[in-house]
Amino acid sequence: MPSIKKMGFYGRLLALLLALGLAGCGHPIPPVETSGELRVGTRNSPSTYYITQDGDTAGFEHDLIVAFSQAQNWSLKWTEKKHPEALYGMLEKHQIHLAVAALPQLVVKSRNLIAGPVLFETPVHIVYRSSNKALRNIDDLAGKKVALIIGSGHTAMMMQLKRKHPALSWAALENIWPEELLAQLQAGKYDAVVINGMDFDPMRTFYPVLSIAFDLPENQKIVWALPRNSTLVLRNTLARFIEKSRKDGTLKRMYERYFGHVNQLDSTDILGILQRRPIRLPPLRRHFREAQTLTGIDWRLLAAIGYQESQWNALATSPTGVRGLMMLTGETADRMGINNRLDPRQSILGGARYLAMMKDSLPARIPEPDRTWLALAAYNQGLGHLEDARRITQARGGNPDSWADVKEALPYLSRGTYSKVTKFGYARGFEALQFAENIRSYHDILLRLEPSYNPLFNLGSSEESQAIPG
Repeated sequence: MPSIKKMGFYGRLLALLLALGLAGCGHPIPPVETSGELRVGTRNSPSTYYITQDGDTAGFEHDLIVAFSQAQNWSLKWTEKKHPEALYGMLEKHQIHLAVAALPQLVVKSRNLIAGPVLFETPVHIVYRSSNKALRNIDDLAGKKVALIIGSGHTAMMMQLKRKHPALSWAALENIWPEELLAQLQAGKYDAVVINGMDFDPMRTFYPVLSIAFDLPENQKIVWALPRNSTLVLRNTLARFIEKSRKDGTLKRMYERYFGHVNQLDSTDILGILQRRPIRLPPLRRHFREAQTLTGIDWRLLAAIGYQESQWNALATSPTGVRGLMMLTGETADRMGINNRLDPRQSILGGARYLAMMKDSLPARIPEPDRTWLALAAYNQGLGHLEDARRITQARGGNPDSWADVKEALPYLSRGTYSKVTKFGYARGFEALQFAENIRSYHDILLRLEPSYNPLFNLGSSEESQAIPG
């Protein structure tokens, strides 16, 4: 015990001396372990940090940093910059403790900064317009107009390839965001672009005419960056947190939330909802919003279910007897008080009530958004089969309350491997998985294109109608 106290004293002394030693370098911030405030530099991107339509901050790296600061009982202060170069400058001037912006490990090290633990690896895509002739390999890029972003770490990768493919050339663009790069590609300014999977995959639903041609041979390792003389306390604390998050599933769950479903839809699916939305959705909006008022479930999620089930066709009927816009069985319709499944309003309200019932039936300890994603699987296959999948998850050493783990177990419902832990027998679990993941992708599209709805701001609106009896 005396040795621990002694080390604690010298640690605090070292931190104080470091803070004093940096005092001559402009206005450096004190070490986080002495100030209790973690200062983080970031940039706006779909994978890192962004503002939702409801005004909340979100993003994979955002959520992970929030969890890190809370685990240490540190307050958190964000500084947002448009481009990584500005963040590197802040690190060099000791104005932030961490730069969090999907930074490639090799780029961080090339700046003589400290690279934190690897968060994950991302493929590097060559993306092109799918209406053009397919690009199959690096040789096909010869003579093509190719672009990449300065600071993305892709220049070094392309230079290495150029040694074997001398005809390879590209334009290096400065001060643009990945979405701008994709927009220029879609507009025909370039034939192909080099972009990380973590940047392209979440945005591919908004660029359905763009496709992945192939991937570069090496993945990029994504890290956080620290100043050269950052304290060992911060480095070690960060390393322990990331290792713990990897082992307890926190990292996996956060990654799943933002990237687990992004490659589910193909270009035909994406174009389908984009083309049908302005035609079929307008007369249905008031019903979906009424359903939100009744259940508290975001109307755009309910609309995504409706599209997945019937492509917003109120008269849809399957060979198995499920009918209507939300494709309800006769039994479910009866339970929800629906007497006409082909009436779009009744179908939407019945489907919303059924999803709400699935959510309410799950253990109270399951948090959002996992709760909703598990409920979507139950909407498709029934609560009994979902519980079987959760038992399989636990038998495989996973977390039955985590969608990231349960989704891996769902396909086992159609196999006899785990028959000892299932009570409800065979089920086409892979269909429930695809159902839930497709809806997540359609929901992402509608979140971007359709405004949120607050019933309190629309009392007495002509769009509102009375709820069906029962």
